[in-house]
Amino acid sequence: MASLSVILITKNEAANIRPCLESVAWADEIIVVDAGSTDDTVAIARQMGAQVFEHDWPGFGPQKNRALGYAGKDWIFSLDADERVTPQLREEIEQAMRAAEHDGYYCPRLSQFCGKYVYHCGWYPDYVLRLFKRGAGRFSDSLVHETLRLDGRSGRLKNHLLHYSYLTPDDVERKVEHYSSAAAQQMFQTGKNSNRTRALLSAGWAFVRTLVLRLGFLDGVTGWRIASMNARTTYLKYRKLTLLASQ
Repeated sequence: MASLSVILITKNEAANIRPCLESVAWADEIIVVDAGSTDDTVAIARQMGAQVFEHDWPGFGPQKNRALGYAGKDWIFSLDADERVTPQLREEIEQAMRAAEHDGYYCPRLSQFCGKYVYHCGWYPDYVLRLFKRGAGRFSDSLVHETLRLDGRSGRLKNHLLHYSYLTPDDVERKVEHYSSAAAQQMFQTGKNSNRTRALLSAGWAFVRTLVLRLGFLDGVTGWRIASMNARTTYLKYRKLTLLASQ
């Protein structure tokens, strides 16, 4: 039987880390790279049997590559703290590793927004590349919205990876601020600029794209809230970029 390393990065994930690690307790090793948590994340992860390594925060892509560097098993499964592997997905992962027909596998991800599963808004089916042979994949160096780059053939799994992405309105606001800041910093580093008009137009387009083109209206009030969140994140991203460029 091929062996599996589960890797994840954390910062202040005490509310999520225990059920996340419980869902992958069957893995051969669990690697957690923590970026200075001030809550019980590290203590809980160690209690759950994970190997914990503490580092600074260089951005999502570089941090995930750090975690990848600690993994020593045949296969890697990249997991976020707000995600859960179901028993059905576990069985499919083990079958995929045994068959080894591909170098990496995408999972369909089903996400929740404040307690509601989302089937539109561009959120579903959200295929994410998570399972891959060690040495066949590496993350981009993006500060946010990193991608896993696979060297080889990919396949698709059928069972859902559950994603509890936004738990409460406070969680939504926290992530809007975090992601917009990281995205603005990333654009600034590539020499991009912005202004208030671009921020407003981009925010409006993000709202329409989510609610109409991606059928968010079929998710009812939840779709409207996600469209509003995307618009606010986009607006803040470009306004923060303007401030960075003016310094």
